[in-house]
Amino acid sequence: MRYALKFGYHGKNFFGYARQPNLRTVEGDIIDSLKKTMIIEDEKSANFQSASRTDKGVSACGNVLAIDTDFRKDEILGALNAHLEDIWFYGISQVGNDFNPRHANQRWYRYYLLDSGFDVKKIQDAAKIFVGSHNFSNFSKMEEGKEPKRTIDSIDISKENEFIILDFRAQSFLWNMVRRIVKAISDSAEGRLSSDDILIALAGEQKVDLGIASPESLILMDVHYDFEFEIEIKNLSDLKKNLEDNLHKIRTENVFYTQMLRSIEG
Repeated sequence: MRYALKFGYHGKNFFGYARQPNLRTVEGDIIDSLKKTMIIEDEKSANFQSASRTDKGVSACGNVLAIDTDFRKDEILGALNAHLEDIWFYGISQVGNDFNPRHANQRWYRYYLLDSGFDVKKIQDAAKIFVGSHNFSNFSKMEEGKEPKRTIDSIDISKENEFIILDFRAQSFLWNMVRRIVKAISDSAEGRLSSDDILIALAGEQKVDLGIASPESLILMDVHYDFEFEIEIKNLSDLKKNLEDNLHKIRTENVFYTQMLRSIEG
């Protein structure tokens, strides 16, 4: 059987999502746990695939991976959570044998921008420039052979306590894309960058480096498909208790843990 699993993690404690030699990564910990629990024998035979590979410091509330396994469906999440720290599995769905989580309908990223007296109208005006289809080669760490054109469906701006929240929705994003856009938006709102500067960068005709925002304030909120995930109630109580304990221990990092609880509770 092939299953899609939904999970979250606190990115501060990892050197990014993708496996790296001799470094702790989200993917590395997950694969080790899948093997230790005998859910899979190895990642190749299990056709292990992930929806999104986040950078060092970036957290997630709703990343997705897929595996082939004969392990009992109702025991997969509990077995994984018992062997993991800083990573929490909470949703599962049986999918077709050809399912690849990278082929999502839409991804949703949220950036918490500390409000240092921003004019929200200027934030909104700068954000509008990026909506739609553009060449984002100047707003990403381009990988060789990657298509630089992407379409941003929407960028919604709101305020919550001391933060301005930027919600990005698109089918796919390039490496570093959201963080580079946030940097350009904030610089534009503070008058260090003009709309013409952004339009020139989006034209992609000349190489421009407009900087990058810090990773710790970025969260992969969700990855959407044509199906819903089942939330296993029997794992929910222990999972929520674990998150609440961490929330009390690290009050200054309450943005991530609060959002993780919101994601689990729907």
